[in-house]
Amino acid sequence: MTVNQLILEMGRSGSFGAGRLAKAVDIYEQMLRDDATIFFGFSGAMVPAGMKQIVIEMIKRDMVDVIVSTGANMVHDFVEAYGGRHFKGTCQTDDSKLYSEKIDRIYDVFIPDQYFVDCFDKPMLGICQEIYGEMMKNKNSPRLSISEFFKKVGMLMKPCEDSIIYAAYKADKPIYVPALNDSCFGLLWDRKYPSVKEVPKIQLDVMGDMENFFEMFRASKKTGALVLGGGVPKNFIFQAAFTTGKKLDYAIQITMDRPEPGGLSGATLEEAVSWGKVKSKASYVQVIGDTTICFPIMVAAVMERIFEK
Repeated sequence: MTVNQLILEMGRSGSFGAGRLAKAVDIYEQMLRDDATIFFGFSGAMVPAGMKQIVIEMIKRDMVDVIVSTGANMVHDFVEAYGGRHFKGTCQTDDSKLYSEKIDRIYDVFIPDQYFVDCFDKPMLGICQEIYGEMMKNKNSPRLSISEFFKKVGMLMKPCEDSIIYAAYKADKPIYVPALNDSCFGLLWDRKYPSVKEVPKIQLDVMGDMENFFEMFRASKKTGALVLGGGVPKNFIFQAAFTTGKKLDYAIQITMDRPEPGGLSGATLEEAVSWGKVKSKASYVQVIGDTTICFPIMVAAVMERIFEK
């Protein structure tokens, strides 16, 4: 069987998680064939978990239009672009020993502390210095929206086909990171290294992206959301649908969270209908499952349907 043939069999069964995953594949295919503007919510430790290449391929094949991410995923993407690596570890370990060895753990993924210095802080500070120097040279305000900042980072970072940031820059697809300071980007302004005389005083405007992001919703004939996990990326997309009155025509969420605690990550898409974020007659499905399993299968099946024919 091909991946799509397996999904078709799951759809014929139609039951439990298999049925939901098959429906997600159908809806994602519909989004693409209907030329909907696809807003991709990217949360959780997806880059450390190895999902990066799938996202890059989606960008290259024009399977996503807008990326809304956590800061952490962009940090880990940049780290790998500059030679850092994530290692297969184990969740059954002595974390005190890892701490003494300066190794950080993300469930069963290990990453040495030193990578955040050598492969993030130092090259990113260099890029920020370059951005700041160019803005001062042209007598521009050192204020940038976060999406503008990532576009400049993509332009100035070393060319790397193995990077979401670089792939998005090349494809002219915006990256929004509404909680950027809740990551190593937020810690960057406190870093002190001998090679950095002064931390660049770039002012990142957290509200600067709102008008442009809302306008993309208003200008879209059809809108679709593909959300991995939930959190800030999900809310950022859904609040734009709510504010503009441009309810989502399509929505897919893959999550392990539950609705009972009232958090948005586990909130059902039916609940989003009550807010006017998702159309009552929209095509939508919530897949309850591990993203690292469901996401690759869903994308592979859709690629088979769209491109192999």
